Amino acid sequence: MNIETTPIQDLVIINPTVLEDARGYFFEAYNQNTLIAEGIQINFVQDNQSFSKRGTLRGLHYQNSPFAQTKLVRVLEGEIVDIAVDLRKDSPTYGQHFALRLSAENKKQLLIPQGFAHGFSVLSETATVLYKCDQFYNKASEGGIRFDDPLLNIDWGIDLKAAIVSEKDQILPLFKDCNSEF
Repeated sequence: MNIETTPIQDLVIINPTVLEDARGYFFEAYNQNTLIAEGIQINFVQDNQSFSKRGTLRGLHYQNSPFAQTKLVRVLEGEIVDIAVDLRKDSPTYGQHFALRLSAENKKQLLIPQGFAHGFSVLSETATVLYKCDQFYNKASEGGIRFDDPLLNIDWGIDLKAAIVSEKDQILPLFKDCNSEF
């Protein structure tokens, strides 16, 4: 497992060591001891999985403290553009976002710490996304930001006019009006 830094502090890419042979492949998707050795100590308590069609856009979502979530995101089938937006007001990268293509083929994972909003769009015909969380879902603490916020200017890799977006995500506030407590 190789940990790769990003331009945003604490947001990291995990590249697994993939062993391939005539049967197929094997890799450790998660190893707590490996992450601890890299200075990353997280106790995951919940796994979430979604299946989406091409052009689906989910996000941008977060949970405020004390239910803020760290997420470890990977794709089991298909390809997505995964987005993390830094909501930590004391961070030098506050309001900046990071985008990464995650796919079943590249097997990369994005570790998104507490204090970030998260979303993704589906580039392939379908995609199955799995993410581990270190806090349980809590409706009262959830928040979000509009996916098409002009200030964030996120390139989702899809035509936003044709995007499949939930009613809930369509009415989220803009970045400047979000209620994040980070």
